[in-house]
Amino acid sequence: MPIPEDVTGEEIDQDVRQELQSLPKTLAEDVARNLVMVARLLDEDPESAYGYSKVALRLASRVAAVREAAGFAAYANQKYSEALAEFRAARRMTGSVELWPLMADCERGLGRPEKALDMAGAAEVHKLDKAGQVEMRLVAAGARRDMGQLDAAIVTLQSPELASNSVQPWTARLRYAYADALFAAGRQGEAREWFAKAVEADKDGSTDASDRLAELDGVDFVDALDESESESDSEGANGDVSGEQAPGELEEGDDE
Repeated sequence: MPIPEDVTGEEIDQDVRQELQSLPKTLAEDVARNLVMVARLLDEDPESAYGYSKVALRLASRVAAVREAAGFAAYANQKYSEALAEFRAARRMTGSVELWPLMADCERGLGRPEKALDMAGAAEVHKLDKAGQVEMRLVAAGARRDMGQLDAAIVTLQSPELASNSVQPWTARLRYAYADALFAAGRQGEAREWFAKAVEADKDGSTDASDRLAELDGVDFVDALDESESESDSEGANGDVSGEQAPGELEEGDDE
């Protein structure tokens, strides 16, 4: 796959660069450049990111960072079985529990929420940092919802992190998940309160909490283009009596 000339491979993290030092220099550079493309495209073009991850995997399958990147790319494309296999491989190589929540979410994606809940109760969870533990809580709540246990999902999300006024990287998503669970349970008043709290924490727009809040408040957003076209149609209907049709306009009854 083509890689832009401005991608040198030096953009990757120092830890990953150190891992690649076990490879011949030219090979390490090729792998690094492909990993940069995976990171660059993962959100905006996950399919292309997946393609670059497969190239890196073919070149250096024994490097943990490569297996992890392949896992993230597969996960972004909802290839959960493949993602789980890559995450497991990376964990075997490093011994780290960092990927544990993602592995559990892959189990959810494969239709095995019970397995995800088993993982949420495993000893590995206690070894996670605070961010990882919050992610695990989100996955466990999702698994409860998968199983139709809505009240249990709500209880699962109730935590010191949820109650805290401190805004952390996970705060918006945690509040949003709680609001969404409350809404699904028919508790609209409480859901509105927590969607509003999610908006307060969501500075980078990682959730659609503002849209959900507006929906609960009965606010309708009208597209400016649609509004302009509506006004134009109204003027044509009321003011144009020539009977002639302007180029590109539809006569009444025509299909777009």
